[in-house]
Amino acid sequence: MDVKPTPPTLGVLSRLAPEPMKVILNWGRRYSLWVFNFGLACCAIEFIAASMSRHDFIRLGVIPFAPGPRQADLMVVSGTVTDKMAPAVKRLYEQMPEPKYVISFGACSNCGGPYWDSYSVTKGVDQIIPVDVYVPGCPPRPEALLQGILTLQDRIAAESTADRYAAPAPVAALTSDPVAPPPPPGKDSR
Repeated sequence: MDVKPTPPTLGVLSRLAPEPMKVILNWGRRYSLWVFNFGLACCAIEFIAASMSRHDFIRLGVIPFAPGPRQADLMVVSGTVTDKMAPAVKRLYEQMPEPKYVISFGACSNCGGPYWDSYSVTKGVDQIIPVDVYVPGCPPRPEALLQGILTLQDRIAAESTADRYAAPAPVAALTSDPVAPPPPPGKDSR
């Protein structure tokens, strides 16, 4: 039996925090992203290139190579995710503390890439974990990853903690009457 954990909730007072405090919290989260790179293929090399001196995404407030998922805020999935690797990706994502973000980096992690029709390839990492930003390309250039990070930082700056931790919307109930079943065979409907 698969039991889903309850989503984390915020207390009443944290929802009433003044707007300047929310701006400060979002600013801190925006410019201190510790990255857990889940590199599976050639896109991981481009991720490493983005962290080197030419592109240097540390200047954007992104700290590469967190010691593990429990110290990371951002997971960058780069490369082909196979069905055998999918449980490990999900487990590592679940180990990350809230708030956590995911960037899908490259065609293989976005939709399976050139291997989309293989029996063993997951057709996108978003089938396993929620993705915040997609970076297209095969492999994407380091500049594309920088643009993806800037996009994520803009989303972090605009998000509300109350909205992020809000309970999921209830499923709409059936409001109309169901369709009447057909009459049983052999009976005259006159």
